Amino acid sequence: MATETMSPATDRSNLRWVVCGLLFLATTINYMDRSALSLVEPILKHLLGGDQDLALYNRRYSDIVNSFILAYGLGFLVAGRVVDRIGVKKGYALAIGLWALASISHAFARTALGFGIARFALGLGESGNFPSALKATADWFPNEERALGTGIFNSGTSAGALIAPLLIPWVAFRYGWQAAFFTTGSLGLLWLVVWLLFPYDRLHSIFGNPAASVSFSVPPATYRSLLVSRGTWRFALSKGCTDAIWWFYLFWLPKYFNERFHVDMKNLGPPLIIVYVGATVGSIAGGWLAGYYIRRGHSVRMGRRFAMFVSALCAAPVALVPFVHPLWQAIALLCLAAAAHQGWSSNLLSTPSDMFPSSSVGTVVGIGGAAGAAGSVVFTFLVGILWTSHALLIFFAAGSAYLLTLFAFQWRAPANSPTRAPL
Repeated sequence: MATETMSPATDRSNLRWVVCGLLFLATTINYMDRSALSLVEPILKHLLGGDQDLALYNRRYSDIVNSFILAYGLGFLVAGRVVDRIGVKKGYALAIGLWALASISHAFARTALGFGIARFALGLGESGNFPSALKATADWFPNEERALGTGIFNSGTSAGALIAPLLIPWVAFRYGWQAAFFTTGSLGLLWLVVWLLFPYDRLHSIFGNPAASVSFSVPPATYRSLLVSRGTWRFALSKGCTDAIWWFYLFWLPKYFNERFHVDMKNLGPPLIIVYVGATVGSIAGGWLAGYYIRRGHSVRMGRRFAMFVSALCAAPVALVPFVHPLWQAIALLCLAAAAHQGWSSNLLSTPSDMFPSSSVGTVVGIGGAAGAAGSVVFTFLVGILWTSHALLIFFAAGSAYLLTLFAFQWRAPANSPTRAPL
Protein backbone atom coordinates (compact mmCIF):
# COMPACT_ATOMS: atom_id res chain seq x y z
CA MET A 1 0.00 0.00 0.00
CA ALA A 2 1.46 3.31 -1.03
CA THR A 3 2.00 5.84 1.68
CA GLU A 4 1.12 9.48 1.14
CA THR A 5 3.76 12.04 1.96
CA MET A 6 3.62 15.79 1.78
CA SER A 7 5.70 17.45 -0.88
CA PRO A 8 8.29 20.09 0.09
CA ALA A 9 5.96 22.72 -1.39
CA THR A 10 3.14 21.54 0.88
CA ASP A 11 5.45 21.54 3.91
CA ARG A 12 6.61 25.03 3.01
CA SER A 13 3.04 26.27 2.64
CA ASN A 14 1.98 24.79 5.97
CA LEU A 15 5.00 26.09 7.84
CA ARG A 16 4.69 29.62 6.47
CA TRP A 17 1.22 29.84 8.00
CA VAL A 18 2.51 28.46 11.30
CA VAL A 19 5.16 31.18 11.33
CA CYS A 20 2.52 33.74 10.35
CA GLY A 21 0.38 32.57 13.27
CA LEU A 22 3.24 33.10 15.70
CA LEU A 23 3.85 36.57 14.26
CA PHE A 24 0.14 37.33 14.62
CA LEU A 25 0.16 36.32 18.30
CA ALA A 26 3.27 38.41 19.01
CA THR A 27 1.75 41.46 17.32
CA THR A 28 -1.51 40.93 19.21
CA ILE A 29 0.34 40.93 22.54
CA ASN A 30 2.40 43.90 21.35
CA TYR A 31 -0.71 46.02 20.89
CA MET A 32 -2.35 44.81 24.08
CA ASP A 33 0.72 46.02 25.96
CA ARG A 34 0.69 49.47 24.44
CA SER A 35 -3.10 49.95 24.63
CA ALA A 36 -3.30 49.03 28.31
CA LEU A 37 -2.39 52.58 29.31
CA SER A 38 -5.25 54.22 27.41
CA LEU A 39 -7.75 51.73 28.82
CA VAL A 40 -6.88 52.44 32.44
CA GLU A 41 -6.53 56.18 31.71
CA PRO A 42 -9.79 57.10 33.54
CA ILE A 43 -8.22 55.69 36.73
CA LEU A 44 -4.85 57.30 36.10
CA LYS A 45 -6.61 60.60 35.45
CA HIS A 46 -7.41 60.82 39.16
CA LEU A 47 -3.97 59.50 40.15
CA LEU A 48 -2.12 62.10 38.04
CA GLY A 49 -4.17 65.19 38.96
CA GLY A 50 -6.67 65.37 36.11
CA ASP A 51 -9.41 66.41 38.55
CA GLN A 52 -7.56 69.60 39.51
CA ASP A 53 -6.22 70.86 36.14
CA LEU A 54 -7.54 69.07 33.05
CA ALA A 55 -5.44 71.05 30.54
CA LEU A 56 -2.25 70.28 32.47
CA TYR A 57 -3.23 66.63 32.72
CA ASN A 58 -3.83 66.41 28.94
CA ARG A 59 -0.33 67.74 28.34
CA ARG A 60 1.10 65.26 30.84
CA TYR A 61 -0.78 62.41 29.19
CA SER A 62 0.53 63.55 25.81
CA ASP A 63 4.07 63.56 27.23
CA ILE A 64 3.64 60.01 28.59
CA VAL A 65 2.38 58.81 25.21
CA ASN A 66 5.25 60.58 23.46
CA SER A 67 7.77 58.90 25.78
CA PHE A 68 6.73 55.60 24.24
CA ILE A 69 6.70 56.88 20.66
CA LEU A 70 10.09 58.58 21.03
CA ALA A 71 11.71 55.42 22.40
CA TYR A 72 9.94 53.40 19.71
CA GLY A 73 11.50 55.54 17.01
CA LEU A 74 14.98 55.54 18.54
CA GLY A 75 14.77 51.79 19.06
CA PHE A 76 13.84 51.27 15.41
CA LEU A 77 17.16 52.75 14.29
CA VAL A 78 18.96 50.01 16.19
CA ALA A 79 16.45 47.14 16.21
CA GLY A 80 16.26 46.69 12.45
CA ARG A 81 20.02 46.47 12.12
CA VAL A 82 20.29 44.10 15.09
CA VAL A 83 17.69 41.76 13.59
CA ASP A 84 19.55 41.76 10.26
CA ARG A 85 22.77 40.89 12.08
CA ILE A 86 21.64 38.24 14.61
CA GLY A 87 18.59 36.89 12.79
CA VAL A 88 14.86 36.71 13.41
CA LYS A 89 15.02 34.01 16.07
CA LYS A 90 17.32 35.82 18.49
CA GLY A 91 16.15 39.32 17.55
CA TYR A 92 12.49 38.58 18.24
CA ALA A 93 13.30 36.85 21.53
CA LEU A 94 15.33 39.84 22.70
CA ALA A 95 12.60 42.31 21.74
CA ILE A 96 9.65 40.57 23.35
CA GLY A 97 11.58 39.75 26.51
CA LEU A 98 12.38 43.44 26.99
CA TRP A 99 8.90 44.73 26.24
CA ALA A 100 7.20 42.12 28.48
CA LEU A 101 9.31 43.21 31.46
CA ALA A 102 8.74 46.88 30.61
CA SER A 103 4.98 46.28 30.52
CA ILE A 104 5.07 44.80 34.01
CA SER A 105 7.11 47.77 35.26
CA HIS A 106 4.08 50.08 34.72
CA ALA A 107 2.49 48.54 37.81
CA PHE A 108 5.13 50.19 40.00
CA ALA A 109 4.70 53.76 38.60
CA ARG A 110 2.83 56.44 40.55
CA THR A 111 3.81 59.70 38.83
CA ALA A 112 3.85 61.06 35.29
CA LEU A 113 7.64 60.66 35.31
CA GLY A 114 7.36 57.03 36.43
CA PHE A 115 4.87 56.20 33.70
CA GLY A 116 7.04 58.05 31.19
CA ILE A 117 10.06 55.91 32.08
CA ALA A 118 8.03 52.70 31.86
CA ARG A 119 6.61 53.74 28.49
CA PHE A 120 10.10 54.59 27.23
CA ALA A 121 11.35 51.10 28.10
CA LEU A 122 8.26 49.56 26.48
CA GLY A 123 8.90 51.52 23.30
CA LEU A 124 12.49 50.31 23.09
CA GLY A 125 11.37 46.68 23.36
CA GLU A 126 8.43 46.94 20.98
CA SER A 127 10.57 48.55 18.29
CA GLY A 128 11.90 45.07 17.49
CA ASN A 129 8.50 43.62 16.62
CA PHE A 130 7.94 44.86 13.08
CA PRO A 131 11.53 44.52 11.80
CA SER A 132 11.50 40.91 13.05
CA ALA A 133 8.03 40.08 11.73
CA LEU A 134 8.57 41.66 8.30
CA LYS A 135 11.94 39.98 7.91
CA ALA A 136 10.29 36.65 8.79
CA THR A 137 7.55 37.32 6.22
CA ALA A 138 10.18 37.99 3.55
CA ASP A 139 11.95 34.76 4.55
CA TRP A 140 8.83 32.60 4.10
CA PHE A 141 6.37 34.23 1.65
CA PRO A 142 6.68 34.76 -2.14
CA ASN A 143 5.90 38.21 -3.57
CA GLU A 144 2.31 37.50 -4.53
CA GLU A 145 1.44 36.26 -1.02
CA ARG A 146 3.61 38.60 1.03
CA ALA A 147 1.05 41.37 1.48
CA LEU A 148 -1.52 38.78 2.59
CA GLY A 149 0.94 37.31 5.09
CA THR A 150 1.79 40.81 6.28
CA GLY A 151 -1.90 41.64 6.48
CA ILE A 152 -2.60 38.60 8.62
CA PHE A 153 0.15 39.19 11.15
CA ASN A 154 -0.48 42.96 11.04
CA SER A 155 -4.12 42.26 11.89
CA GLY A 156 -2.74 41.34 15.29
CA THR A 157 -2.55 45.09 15.90
CA SER A 158 -6.32 45.19 15.55
CA ALA A 159 -6.88 41.92 17.39
CA GLY A 160 -4.82 43.18 20.33
CA ALA A 161 -6.73 46.45 20.37
CA LEU A 162 -9.96 44.41 20.14
CA ILE A 163 -9.16 41.96 22.95
CA ALA A 164 -7.69 44.59 25.25
CA PRO A 165 -10.99 46.50 25.87
CA LEU A 166 -12.58 43.22 26.93
CA LEU A 167 -9.76 41.95 29.13
CA ILE A 168 -7.98 44.96 30.61
CA PRO A 169 -10.93 46.93 32.10
CA TRP A 170 -12.28 43.69 33.60
CA VAL A 171 -8.93 42.87 35.18
CA ALA A 172 -8.47 46.47 36.36
CA PHE A 173 -11.89 46.64 38.03
CA ARG A 174 -11.60 43.19 39.60
CA TYR A 175 -7.96 43.20 40.72
CA GLY A 176 -6.75 46.81 40.40
CA TRP A 177 -5.16 48.76 37.56
CA GLN A 178 -1.73 47.32 38.32
CA ALA A 179 -3.00 43.82 37.48
CA ALA A 180 -3.72 44.95 33.92
CA PHE A 181 -0.01 45.48 33.28
CA PHE A 182 0.97 42.24 35.02
CA THR A 183 -1.48 40.41 32.73
CA THR A 184 -0.22 41.80 29.43
CA GLY A 185 3.43 41.42 30.42
CA SER A 186 2.90 37.79 31.42
CA LEU A 187 1.34 37.01 28.04
CA GLY A 188 4.52 38.29 26.40
CA LEU A 189 6.71 36.06 28.55
CA LEU A 190 4.51 33.07 27.68
CA TRP A 191 4.93 33.76 23.95
CA LEU A 192 8.67 34.05 24.48
CA VAL A 193 8.82 30.50 25.84
CA VAL A 194 6.94 29.16 22.80
CA TRP A 195 9.20 31.09 20.39
CA LEU A 196 12.37 29.79 22.02
CA LEU A 197 11.09 26.22 21.61
CA PHE A 198 10.19 26.73 17.92
CA PRO A 199 13.10 25.63 15.61
CA TYR A 200 12.85 28.66 13.31
CA ASP A 201 16.36 28.64 11.84
CA ARG A 202 16.46 24.90 11.13
CA LEU A 203 13.05 24.88 9.42
CA HIS A 204 13.81 28.02 7.43
CA SER A 205 16.95 26.51 5.94
CA ILE A 206 14.86 23.59 4.59
CA PHE A 207 11.40 25.00 3.89
CA GLY A 208 11.85 28.78 3.63
CA ASN A 209 10.98 30.85 0.59
CA PRO A 210 13.60 29.82 -2.03
CA ALA A 211 14.01 33.35 -3.39
CA ALA A 212 14.51 34.72 0.12
CA SER A 213 16.91 31.91 0.95
CA VAL A 214 19.17 33.12 -1.88
CA SER A 215 19.02 36.76 -0.74
CA PHE A 216 19.38 35.63 2.87
CA SER A 217 23.02 34.76 2.10
CA VAL A 218 23.66 38.23 0.66
CA PRO A 219 25.55 40.40 3.18
CA PRO A 220 23.47 43.30 4.55
CA ALA A 221 23.85 46.51 2.58
CA THR A 222 25.75 49.24 4.36
CA TYR A 223 23.72 51.64 6.46
CA ARG A 224 24.95 54.53 4.34
CA SER A 225 23.83 52.96 1.05
CA LEU A 226 20.37 52.33 2.49
CA LEU A 227 20.10 55.86 3.85
CA VAL A 228 20.71 57.37 0.41
CA SER A 229 18.35 54.97 -1.38
CA ARG A 230 15.23 56.62 -2.77
CA GLY A 231 13.27 53.47 -1.97
CA THR A 232 14.20 53.74 1.69
CA TRP A 233 13.09 57.34 1.93
CA ARG A 234 9.85 56.85 0.04
CA PHE A 235 9.01 54.15 2.57
CA ALA A 236 10.24 56.20 5.53
CA LEU A 237 8.39 59.38 4.58
CA SER A 238 5.20 57.41 3.95
CA LYS A 239 5.50 55.94 7.44
CA GLY A 240 6.25 59.36 8.90
CA CYS A 241 3.03 60.81 7.47
CA THR A 242 0.60 57.98 8.30
CA ASP A 243 1.79 56.07 11.38
CA ALA A 244 0.69 58.96 13.57
CA ILE A 245 -2.93 58.39 12.60
CA TRP A 246 -2.93 54.87 14.02
CA TRP A 247 -1.28 56.10 17.24
CA PHE A 248 -4.05 58.68 17.47
CA TYR A 249 -6.74 56.02 17.17
CA LEU A 250 -5.02 53.73 19.64
CA PHE A 251 -4.25 56.23 22.41
CA TRP A 252 -6.97 58.85 22.02
CA LEU A 253 -10.16 57.03 20.93
CA PRO A 254 -11.02 55.77 24.44
CA LYS A 255 -10.57 59.33 25.69
CA TYR A 256 -12.68 60.68 22.79
CA PHE A 257 -15.56 58.29 23.45
CA ASN A 258 -15.44 59.14 27.15
CA GLU A 259 -15.39 62.93 26.73
CA ARG A 260 -17.59 63.39 23.64
CA PHE A 261 -20.18 60.64 24.17
CA HIS A 262 -19.77 60.03 27.93
CA VAL A 263 -18.90 56.36 27.50
CA ASP A 264 -17.45 55.28 30.85
CA MET A 265 -14.64 52.77 31.34
CA LYS A 266 -17.01 49.85 31.91
CA ASN A 267 -18.71 50.46 28.56
CA LEU A 268 -15.71 51.32 26.40
CA GLY A 269 -15.42 47.74 25.14
CA PRO A 270 -18.26 47.56 22.55
CA PRO A 271 -17.45 50.73 20.53
CA LEU A 272 -13.73 49.96 20.51
CA ILE A 273 -14.34 46.34 19.57
CA ILE A 274 -16.42 47.39 16.56
CA VAL A 275 -13.70 49.79 15.41
CA TYR A 276 -10.97 47.19 15.72
CA VAL A 277 -12.98 44.40 14.13
CA GLY A 278 -13.12 46.69 11.12
CA ALA A 279 -9.37 47.22 11.38
CA THR A 280 -8.76 43.46 11.43
CA VAL A 281 -10.90 42.94 8.34
CA GLY A 282 -9.17 45.85 6.59
CA SER A 283 -5.70 44.49 7.31
CA ILE A 284 -6.44 41.11 5.72
CA ALA A 285 -8.58 42.53 2.90
CA GLY A 286 -5.88 45.05 1.95
CA GLY A 287 -3.29 42.30 1.64
CA TRP A 288 -5.68 40.09 -0.32
CA LEU A 289 -6.60 42.93 -2.69
CA ALA A 290 -2.98 43.51 -3.68
CA GLY A 291 -2.41 39.80 -4.25
CA TYR A 292 -5.58 39.54 -6.35
CA TYR A 293 -4.45 42.45 -8.52
CA ILE A 294 -0.97 40.93 -8.95
CA ARG A 295 -2.37 37.49 -9.86
CA ARG A 296 -4.39 39.12 -12.64
CA GLY A 297 -1.16 40.03 -14.42
CA HIS A 298 -0.23 43.40 -12.93
CA SER A 299 3.18 44.17 -11.47
CA VAL A 300 3.88 43.85 -7.77
CA ARG A 301 4.38 47.61 -7.54
CA MET A 302 1.04 48.41 -9.16
CA GLY A 303 -0.73 45.81 -7.04
CA ARG A 304 0.54 47.51 -3.90
CA ARG A 305 -0.34 51.00 -5.16
CA PHE A 306 -3.85 50.00 -6.22
CA ALA A 307 -4.63 48.56 -2.77
CA MET A 308 -3.13 51.63 -1.10
CA PHE A 309 -5.25 53.94 -3.27
CA VAL A 310 -8.46 52.12 -2.30
CA SER A 311 -7.42 52.31 1.36
CA ALA A 312 -6.65 56.03 1.11
CA LEU A 313 -10.10 56.72 -0.35
CA CYS A 314 -11.77 54.78 2.48
CA ALA A 315 -9.81 56.73 5.11
CA ALA A 316 -11.02 60.16 3.96
CA PRO A 317 -14.56 60.13 5.52
CA VAL A 318 -13.14 60.11 9.07
CA ALA A 319 -12.90 63.90 8.71
CA LEU A 320 -16.68 63.95 9.25
CA VAL A 321 -16.50 62.50 12.79
CA PRO A 322 -16.69 65.89 14.61
CA PHE A 323 -19.93 66.67 12.75
CA VAL A 324 -21.90 63.58 13.76
CA HIS A 325 -23.86 63.31 16.99
CA PRO A 326 -25.15 59.73 17.45
CA LEU A 327 -22.42 57.48 18.81
CA TRP A 328 -23.09 54.78 16.19
CA GLN A 329 -22.31 57.18 13.33
CA ALA A 330 -18.94 58.08 14.85
CA ILE A 331 -18.22 54.38 15.40
CA ALA A 332 -19.08 53.57 11.76
CA LEU A 333 -16.77 56.27 10.39
CA LEU A 334 -13.94 55.29 12.73
CA CYS A 335 -14.43 51.61 11.88
CA LEU A 336 -13.98 52.40 8.18
CA ALA A 337 -10.98 54.61 8.92
CA ALA A 338 -9.26 51.95 11.04
CA ALA A 339 -9.88 49.34 8.33
CA ALA A 340 -8.44 51.71 5.73
CA HIS A 341 -5.32 52.35 7.79
CA GLN A 342 -4.63 48.66 8.27
CA GLY A 343 -5.21 47.91 4.58
CA TRP A 344 -2.78 50.71 3.77
CA SER A 345 -0.21 49.43 6.26
CA SER A 346 -0.37 45.83 5.02
CA ASN A 347 0.83 47.00 1.62
CA LEU A 348 3.20 49.75 2.72
CA LEU A 349 4.95 47.32 5.09
CA SER A 350 5.44 44.87 2.22
CA THR A 351 7.32 47.32 0.03
CA PRO A 352 10.77 46.99 1.70
CA SER A 353 10.86 43.24 1.00
CA ASP A 354 9.78 43.98 -2.60
CA MET A 355 12.72 46.33 -3.11
CA PHE A 356 15.54 44.98 -0.92
CA PRO A 357 17.11 41.59 -0.19
CA SER A 358 16.10 39.81 3.01
CA SER A 359 19.44 40.64 4.63
CA SER A 360 18.59 44.37 4.53
CA VAL A 361 14.83 44.35 5.15
CA GLY A 362 15.12 44.78 8.92
CA THR A 363 17.34 47.83 8.57
CA VAL A 364 15.02 49.51 6.04
CA VAL A 365 12.00 48.79 8.22
CA GLY A 366 13.91 50.23 11.17
CA ILE A 367 14.64 53.46 9.32
CA GLY A 368 11.01 53.71 8.26
CA GLY A 369 9.81 52.96 11.78
CA ALA A 370 12.01 55.72 13.16
CA ALA A 371 10.56 58.17 10.65
CA GLY A 372 7.06 56.98 11.56
CA ALA A 373 7.76 57.56 15.23
CA ALA A 374 9.17 61.03 14.55
CA GLY A 375 6.02 62.01 12.68
CA SER A 376 3.91 60.50 15.44
CA VAL A 377 5.69 62.48 18.16
CA VAL A 378 4.98 65.74 16.32
CA PHE A 379 1.35 64.81 15.64
CA THR A 380 0.72 63.62 19.22
CA PHE A 381 2.23 66.85 20.58
CA LEU A 382 -0.17 68.83 18.38
CA VAL A 383 -3.10 66.66 19.45
CA GLY A 384 -2.33 67.46 23.09
CA ILE A 385 -2.54 71.18 22.25
CA LEU A 386 -5.54 71.07 19.87
CA TRP A 387 -7.61 68.39 21.60
CA THR A 388 -9.79 70.65 23.76
CA SER A 389 -10.81 73.26 21.18
CA HIS A 390 -9.83 72.15 17.65
CA ALA A 391 -10.67 68.46 17.25
CA LEU A 392 -11.92 69.23 13.73
CA LEU A 393 -8.34 69.89 12.55
CA ILE A 394 -7.16 66.59 14.02
CA PHE A 395 -9.76 64.51 12.21
CA PHE A 396 -9.28 66.43 8.95
CA ALA A 397 -5.56 65.58 9.08
CA ALA A 398 -6.40 61.93 9.79
CA GLY A 399 -8.66 61.77 6.75
CA SER A 400 -6.38 63.49 4.25
CA ALA A 401 -2.97 62.08 5.21
CA TYR A 402 -3.16 58.89 3.12
CA LEU A 403 -4.11 60.41 -0.24
CA LEU A 404 -1.51 63.15 0.15
CA THR A 405 1.16 60.61 1.10
CA LEU A 406 0.25 58.27 -1.74
CA PHE A 407 0.65 60.88 -4.44
CA ALA A 408 3.64 62.60 -2.83
CA PHE A 409 5.82 59.56 -2.11
CA GLN A 410 4.39 56.34 -3.54
CA TRP A 411 2.50 56.75 -6.79
CA ARG A 412 5.52 57.68 -8.89
CA ALA A 413 7.92 55.41 -7.02
CA PRO A 414 10.38 53.60 -9.29
CA ALA A 415 9.68 49.96 -9.93
CA ASN A 416 13.10 48.88 -8.78
CA SER A 417 15.71 49.78 -6.23
CA PRO A 418 19.46 50.30 -6.52
CA THR A 419 20.00 47.35 -4.13
CA ARG A 420 17.89 44.81 -5.98
CA ALA A 421 17.03 43.71 -9.49
CA PRO A 422 13.77 44.98 -10.99
CA LEU A 423 10.64 43.19 -9.90
